[in-house]
Amino acid sequence: MSPQPDRMAASATLMRPWHFVVAFGIVSLMADMVYEGARSIIGPYLAALGASATLVGVVAGAGEFIGYGLRVVTGYAVGRTRHYWTWTILGYAMTVLSVPLIGVTGVLTPALILYGTERLGKAVRSPAKDTLLSYAAAKTGRGSAFGVHQALDQTGALLGPLLLAAILSWHDGDYRLAFGVLAVPGVLLLGMLLWLRSRVPDPRDYEASADEVPPLPSAEDAPLVRAAGLPATFWQYVATVAVLSAGVASFPLIAFHALERHLAVDATIPLLFAVAMAVDGLSGFLVGRLYDAYGPRVLVAVPVAAALAAIAFTSNVALLWLGVAIWGIVNGVLDSTVKAVVSEIVPSPSRASAFGWLALVRGIGLLVAGAALGLAYEHSPAWAIGLIVGINVVALVGLVMILRRIERRGAHR
Repeated sequence: MSPQPDRMAASATLMRPWHFVVAFGIVSLMADMVYEGARSIIGPYLAALGASATLVGVVAGAGEFIGYGLRVVTGYAVGRTRHYWTWTILGYAMTVLSVPLIGVTGVLTPALILYGTERLGKAVRSPAKDTLLSYAAAKTGRGSAFGVHQALDQTGALLGPLLLAAILSWHDGDYRLAFGVLAVPGVLLLGMLLWLRSRVPDPRDYEASADEVPPLPSAEDAPLVRAAGLPATFWQYVATVAVLSAGVASFPLIAFHALERHLAVDATIPLLFAVAMAVDGLSGFLVGRLYDAYGPRVLVAVPVAAALAAIAFTSNVALLWLGVAIWGIVNGVLDSTVKAVVSEIVPSPSRASAFGWLALVRGIGLLVAGAALGLAYEHSPAWAIGLIVGINVVALVGLVMILRRIERRGAHR
């Protein structure tokens, strides 16, 4: 069936797909300045308020679970209402309002609540944001679009920590000022987001006029399609991603280790995070291009890199920086190219809920990682290293198996 005339007319006046991807990436750039800037110093800030390694690990894991896990709820809500822009703007607004207030509190419990609110904002916006991007990606290439978006996203994740590193160098220990200055990019991103909505009211028009047809479940998967419209291959894939996520340490725990072992000072921690984010953005872009050329098999490198990142928990300064850089590679791929697989194996009408489920299982994995690795670290950093390596060996085996099935499924389509 050909697109309806009104949808075809709308597509003729749309912002060009790549322009939309880049503009949306700039929004994410400023957003990452806000919440990744906050994430770069939340570990030392909580430690200054009296938190232990276990509490930092649990808080980091719980925050990631809120940010990722609750997306399954918002994903279904987005899929039912199709109000993509409303959910996106609301989620960004929650982050912009919460982050500057974290430094104002100076008390552990309110700081934890506000950090959770910021993570909730990410859960509210992410399924809608990813779905908006996936429509434009129908004409640009899935891996390339998510990779470019991730590169811009992580540029902000680099600039935010660098800004805070400068502030903490000039005003030693002034976390109130550090968190407060993040309100500036927050206000700018909300303004640009409203402008972008006025230019592209319904990004579904991109996919309606695209040359490709959204993938349908194969005959192999048809008997196993769930009521939500998600194929069995999808569920096997996200289960593997959950195991992989459980083997990735949180940066707040790494930062706690760096301070505990006197490998860094307060002002150095944001620089450490900035290095991770620079590698994160570059790896997301490069692996996205490799994905378009070679397919999902490129993801096999992720659990290998995640296991190597455990060297960040040694007592060597050089290995700390190297481990954090490798940690950035892992997160860059998990935040970008992993989503491209979902765009391939899930039909368009179910994609918002699929992104939500992917986030849920990843959030569960990160919650487990936060608690388990925090407890292991309390016993000994060596225990944390061993746990990370063991989990990623299991993840590697599972990922190889499911990616082979996905590639066979694609070959028969």
